[in-house]
Amino acid sequence: MSEVKISAGTRTEFGKGAARRIRRDDKVPGVLYGHGSDPLHLTLPGHELLMALRTPNVLIALDIDGKTNELAIPKSVQRDPIKGFLEHVDLQLVKRGETVTVEIPVQAEGELAPGGFLLEYVLDALPVEAEATHIPEHVTVSVEGLEAGASIHAKDVKLPSGVKLAVEEDAVVVQVLSAQAEEPAAEGEGGTEGEEAAEA
Repeated sequence: MSEVKISAGTRTEFGKGAARRIRRDDKVPGVLYGHGSDPLHLTLPGHELLMALRTPNVLIALDIDGKTNELAIPKSVQRDPIKGFLEHVDLQLVKRGETVTVEIPVQAEGELAPGGFLLEYVLDALPVEAEATHIPEHVTVSVEGLEAGASIHAKDVKLPSGVKLAVEEDAVVVQVLSAQAEEPAAEGEGGTEGEEAAEA
């Protein structure tokens, strides 16, 4: 995966008031932690960070105050529940060659068997262990021709080279369900029509 370079600055002001001032300047408060080091409080450019976070588990090359360069991946992102803008981000410090545990989005491909079946994501993201600079953006599972009762387990998911499961092999990732029948509603509607006819 490619690296996204972002310039960040250290911050010494904390609290809600300081965070609001940072966001008014189209920036986002954040914390960088890991490897036993003290948490480093940062200010990051809002638009650049927002674009970077469109890629799950994006590898961010941080230029901190023009003095220090670090690699990090996002671990926790807080957004405004109404407007959706970034409120705060936690970044995990990583090193090249280091193995990290992350969750990779699961994407299904193919058509289910005819019959109005429904696909349920039991795990919409699969926990895996991967080298920090080679985290896959997603994993794909085929649901072609599957019927109700069928399921795909973690051990069935084809992973890229160097990536290992960080969840039980028998964990269900996706399963196929029968579509809910609408007969009860139809029967209710028919009963109402019969009552109306009787009254008429």
